[in-house]
This record gives sequence, C-alpha cells and structure tokens, in this order.
Amino acid sequence: MTLRFGLLGAGRIGKVHARAITGDTGARLIAVADALAEAAEAIAGQYGCEVRTIDEIEAASDIDAVVICTPTDTHADLIERFARAGKAIFCEKPVDLSLQRVKDCLAVADGAGATLMVGFNRRFDPDFVAAKAAIDAGAIGAVEMVTITSRDPGAPPYDYITRSGGIFRDMTIHDFDMARWLLGEEPETVMASASVLTDPKIGELGDYDSVNVILRTASGRQAIITNSRRATYGYDQRIEVLGSAGAVSADNTHESRTQIATAAGHVRPPLLNFFMTRYTAAYAAEIAAFIAAVRDGKTPPTTGVDGLRALALADAAVLSVSAGRAVRVTEILG
Repeated sequence: MTLRFGLLGAGRIGKVHARAITGDTGARLIAVADALAEAAEAIAGQYGCEVRTIDEIEAASDIDAVVICTPTDTHADLIERFARAGKAIFCEKPVDLSLQRVKDCLAVADGAGATLMVGFNRRFDPDFVAAKAAIDAGAIGAVEMVTITSRDPGAPPYDYITRSGGIFRDMTIHDFDMARWLLGEEPETVMASASVLTDPKIGELGDYDSVNVILRTASGRQAIITNSRRATYGYDQRIEVLGSAGAVSADNTHESRTQIATAAGHVRPPLLNFFMTRYTAAYAAEIAAFIAAVRDGKTPPTTGVDGLRALALADAAVLSVSAGRAVRVTEILG
C-alpha cells in the first residue's frame, strides 16, 4: 500500500515533511496547499506534485492522508475537517493553544474514527530511541531522574513570538513530551521558573527566553528541563536519565565526528545549527511511523492525547511562574 499525501502548508516545516514523505517508498506526495502560491509552487516543482486548495485536497479521492503544517490557530479546525472527510491526519504540535479546544477537537476526531498523530519528532531521534530502548530493557534499573537540555541558537522572529503561545507552549512542549516518554509515568506536579535574559523585547511581548522546569510524578520520579532561546555555540539538545543501576545519556550532534587533538587541546566541529538539520532522521522516522500506523490500522506512537498532556504541562508551567508555586496537573486538566 502506498499512502497518498496532501501537504497543508509549504513553509519551513512543510518543506521538512515534503522531503520526508517523498523519501519514503511507502508514500507519495500528491498535492500541496499554501496561502502563498509561490511557496506551494516551489514544493510542487521540486517534488513533482500538484498545487491544490485545501478544499480540493479535502474532497480528493486520490489523497488518503494529510500533513498539517499551517499556523497553529488553524490546526484544530483542519483536524476536524479532514477527520470528517475520512483522511488520516498527521498534525504538527500543538493541536491548539486552548486545552478545551484540544479536548473538543479530539472528540471530533475520535467520533469520526480518524487516525490522528501529533508531531513530537524528538521521540524518533535515533539516539533518543536507543536511550529509551536501554531504559525499557532495564539496563539502568528503575528510572529516578531525567535531565533534558534544549537550547536554541537564537530566538524566533518577534511576530512569531506574539502568536506562538509563549515559550512553554511553543518550545518546552517538546521537552514535556520527552519527559513523559522517558519517565514512564505521568507528571503530577510542575514547578517552573522563567526569566528574560537574552532580549528585553521578548519580555515586552509578554514572553520569556530562559526557563527551568521540575516535573514530579506520584512515585517521586523527577524530570528537570532547561530551555534557552540563546546558545551561541549551536543547537544544544541533550538528555540524561539516571536509574537505580546506572545512567544513559545522548549527547549533542556535531557537523561531523572528526576531532583534532594537539598540544593545545581537542577541537571538535560545531554543533548542527537548528532543528531542520539536527532532526532530519527523526522527521523521516516520524513520517515512516505514521505511514506504518495507517497501513496496519494501529494507534500512532504519538497521539492527540499526547498533545493534550504536553499542553496541560505547558499550561501548568505558565501558572507556576505567575503564581510562584508548584502546580498540580489536575488543576489544569480538571
């Protein structure tokens, strides 16, 4: 079975997914839609697909699935539309910035019997997958503490910050999902601290650029997340999991594995610069997992519920900063 795709959104992440789809032998990119005609035409010209409207893709009999890469405030509406149209749906995170809107959207998707996968690409990074496999195999004993470092080389444009939902819902949300995955238990409380250290304008826009979060599960397991919008040395992405019998970690990815050692010291190549290069393999594996789930009629590895849970942790972190206290997740989820 070849899964036939429609791509909604031809921006930066749309280009990443277009490459992943066309690089998979189990998939074919049929059409792309974007509000900017030039962006859609560029992908169509590169990959040999058609430019169509969203309405045309929704009604198309030659398209089985869609990848939603449009602005966040369109995600929930598009999920509902394509669920009712009988298409399988892969949607970039988040489903929406409102927890209630996410709940309502997931109810529609479930009612339509739609396959829905939410894009948390970091779970599919080969090194993180290997670390998780070691945990599941019992190599480090029972998980006790998780440490996640995620730092961007620079902040996004100001206009993006104003519509992103803030750093916790935009950036840390990936780490919340990773923490849930690595802890093996749902966090029960969230304690967050946030500052503006890299650019005063970010604070003027109502956001933060430097945050730390501690998650705690009912059994006492903890996850510590550190985020920054400024890492002058490259895209910093690391994890470490401490267990009762040892630890497992996955370090940064560099431009190459070459090192030069002299009397002056050891020199390594720079880190990969941003998510499009750092997580190329993860995006391909993510789309492959979605294709397999649709083909085999199975639940995708990252579901709408995962999106809901990660957003709830982000909302709890926002409340924790404003209230200056630990927040129980049940206060958010109800």
